[in-house]
Amino acid sequence: MNLNIGNIGVWGFRHYEFLKQNRPSTVGVMRMNGLLEGYLKEVNQEATEMLETLVRQYAKAEGVSETLKRTDQLGWVQRMNNIRNRAEEVVLNEIIYR
Repeated sequence: MNLNIGNIGVWGFRHYEFLKQNRPSTVGVMRMNGLLEGYLKEVNQEATEMLETLVRQYAKAEGVSETLKRTDQLGWVQRMNNIRNRAEEVVLNEIIYR
């Protein structure tokens, strides 16, 4: 069974790669039972929602607003990239690499 990243999403694919390397028997059992793709889709959805929530929360807590975006675009982009990177690290540690 080939998994298509379009079907399971980027986060689902990252989790699949982690499982393949670290828990191959789990992948095998889930694949045999027909549960792997659905599970990876759920992981992708959970990770996507967590990332979006964290980015919103961090931006609000740090005062990164639409006003800043209008007045200092480069500063806004830099701060949002930093926020997104930190949020992605949380998602990786809390969901993908578990």
